Amino acid sequence: MSIWFKKDLSLEDINPLTPNTMGKHLGMEWVTIGDTFMQMRMPVDERTKQPYGLLHGGASCALAETIGSVASYFVIDNEKFICVGLEINANHIRSATKGFVTATCMPLHIGASTHVWDIKITDERDKLICVSRLTVAILKKPIN
Repeated sequence: MSIWFKKDLSLEDINPLTPNTMGKHLGMEWVTIGDTFMQMRMPVDERTKQPYGLLHGGASCALAETIGSVASYFVIDNEKFICVGLEINANHIRSATKGFVTATCMPLHIGASTHVWDIKITDERDKLICVSRLTVAILKKPIN
């Protein structure tokens, strides 16, 4: 059973959200969407590395925040609600120096006022790079 507000959500629905964003600047690309998860990838290159040539922890957090926030956006009724990041944490398990990392985002909790997302970032060998948890607040849209 799909968790998305729009039950036939597709990559074509998600792609318009990325122009002129940090995600676009860092080279993030949508990979797939399932009934209960999303995947997005990001290159490990000059935009996302720290001075030692390793994937920057902040870039991993940006990837996690991007995919989790977008996931919340597509769970709620956007006519009535907005979603904003409340808290993010990340454990950097191992480094990546090249290729792509892929974030897989799945819900831990989808409530009326908060969503909690589990985001696992892996490298091209499917080795765990980072584990992140994002909490998103769901707010009623202001009445104009």
